[in-house]
Amino acid sequence: MNAEQSYLKLLEVIRQRKDANEVFELAGLAMGGAWIAERLAADLNLPRYGVINVAFHRDDYAEKGMTALRTASTMSTSLPFEVNGSNIILIDDVLLTGRTVRAALNELFDFGRPAKVELMVLADREDRELPIAADFAGEQVSIPDNQILVLEKDGAGKFSFQLEERAA
Repeated sequence: MNAEQSYLKLLEVIRQRKDANEVFELAGLAMGGAWIAERLAADLNLPRYGVINVAFHRDDYAEKGMTALRTASTMSTSLPFEVNGSNIILIDDVLLTGRTVRAALNELFDFGRPAKVELMVLADREDRELPIAADFAGEQVSIPDNQILVLEKDGAGKFSFQLEERAA
């Protein structure tokens, strides 16, 4: 699992779309997806990118409680573009069940109705609970169910994945 290599693969996909003069907006899911969207925008000299915080649309919000509230306050939703009619590339670090993406779509549609939404992820774990699939994935990964993949960013902005035990 090489997060930096996966990022470079996704960068090339976005670069090709930009070079083909496709019009799109980037929106990263807080936290990891927002880091990826920010770096893509910088690497490609894009004028903006959005951030989507899913805290209030999660189906486990009652269980997350104050943790969800703190996450929402540290990186709130910010979409500095018109959502209605836009082609939006939704970006996340890891796709597993699809529940976070569902929550992100709910948050996005609170701001308008996009013409098209595509999903881009660094890592696809392929264990869905909802019918959601990535349009672009840096890599397919298989790790034990009792572990989670955590994206980290170093001081230079380079990405890496860490494996952690899933909380009970």
